Amino acid sequence: MVSLGVKIAGLSLKTPLMAASGTFGYGGELLLAVGAENLGAIIVKGISLLPREGNPPPRLAETPCGLLNSIGLENVGVDRFIEEKLPFLRKHDVPVIVNILGDTANEYRDLAERLGSVDGIAGLEVNIGCPNVEAGGMSFGTAPAASALVTEAVRSVWPGFLMVKLTPNVTDITEIARAVEAAGADCLSLINTVRGMAVNVDTRKPRLKNVIGGLSGPAIKPIALRMVYETWRAVKIPVVGVGGITSALDALEFLIAGASAVQVGTANLVRPTAIREIAQGLRDYLASRDIPDINDLVGSLIL
Repeated sequence: MVSLGVKIAGLSLKTPLMAASGTFGYGGELLLAVGAENLGAIIVKGISLLPREGNPPPRLAETPCGLLNSIGLENVGVDRFIEEKLPFLRKHDVPVIVNILGDTANEYRDLAERLGSVDGIAGLEVNIGCPNVEAGGMSFGTAPAASALVTEAVRSVWPGFLMVKLTPNVTDITEIARAVEAAGADCLSLINTVRGMAVNVDTRKPRLKNVIGGLSGPAIKPIALRMVYETWRAVKIPVVGVGGITSALDALEFLIAGASAVQVGTANLVRPTAIREIAQGLRDYLASRDIPDINDLVGSLIL
C-alpha cells in the first residue's frame, strides 16, 4: 500500500491532484468521471461578485502543444454559485476551493466576506492576474505592492486556507511570491497562463476576438516547472504547481522540484478522466519503487 495523502497549510487532501480553476467548471461536469477518491481538491471556475458574460467569440485557439483562451472570466456570480452550484459539491467528500477575482482590492475583500458566511468551502484561491482598474488596468499580480494589497484585503475577512495564484508574466516571480507570503497567504499556486496570440494567415485576422489570450497546456510546462522551483526556494509556505501537467510523470517532476501538490488544467479538456489516470500513475510509480508516501518525493531534486 502507498499513500497519496498530503497536507498543505492544515488542509488535508486525499491526493496531491487538484482540478485547476477554469477547466473543471463548477465541479459537477467532471467530478463523477474522475472519482472523488482521486481528487485532492476541486478549484471551481473563477467567481466574481456579479455575473460576467466574458469576451465575445472566438475565445479559444489551439496551438502546438497548447491552448490559447480569452474567455474573459465568464461566471455566474457569487450568489448563483452559492445557491445553484455549491449544494452539489457539498454532497461529495472533496474539499472545495473557490477561485475569486475582482477589479479592486475592495471587491476581493467583499467577495471573500460573502463566501465566509456559507458552509462547504475549504479555502480560497485568489486570482491576482486580474486588471487593477484603479491603477490603469495593470494586473494586480505584476507588482509586489498590488499583489500584497489584494492578499491583505482578503486575509482581513477570511481566516481560513488562503492560496494566491501567481502570474508568470513578470520579470521575477519570487519577488511577487515573497510579497504575497508576507501579506498573509498560506500557500502559492503557480503558474497562471502565459500571454500569447495566434494569427489566421488566410484572413490575416487574430484567431481570438480579443487578440491576446492566455496560453496553457504542455507548451508552458518547462516555464511553470522552473518558476515553481525558484519560488519553492524563495518562500517558506507551500507551493502548488500548475502548467501543462498531463501525466503522472509531469506531476512527479513538479513534486520533485518542490511542489507540495499540483493542479491539472488543460488536460481535463482533452481527457475528462485525466486526473483519475494521473492518480493511478502516481500509485504505480510509488509501488514500483517501494516508496510508501508521496510526500517523500516533495523537494527531493538532486543537484
